[in-house]
Amino acid sequence: MTGLWFAVLLAGLACLGIKLAGHLLPEHWLAQPRVARVAALVTVALLAALVAVQTATTGGRLTLDARLPALVVAAVALALRAPFVVVVLLAAATAAGLRLLGMP
Repeated sequence: MTGLWFAVLLAGLACLGIKLAGHLLPEHWLAQPRVARVAALVTVALLAALVAVQTATTGGRLTLDARLPALVVAAVALALRAPFVVVVLLAAATAAGLRLLGMP
């Protein structure tokens, strides 16, 4: 298991633990702003790691292909507050167009 997958697994287990703690711990313990901030950041970090791994790797190896520019187009569309369906269509069209032009 690589270090990246270990970090993803660890972050996933931390998220699961935080969610389970919400059912087991007294409410006033979880009402602290620090707990909410950590829970939000771990969730974002886990999603970012998943996107990075799925976009830039194939079979455990770094692969720079049409998925990376498609991700950049999707990020720009999200920054411009495009609807989610438009973001997905733009990213798919970018990847398809680049593959049509010969990019792997």
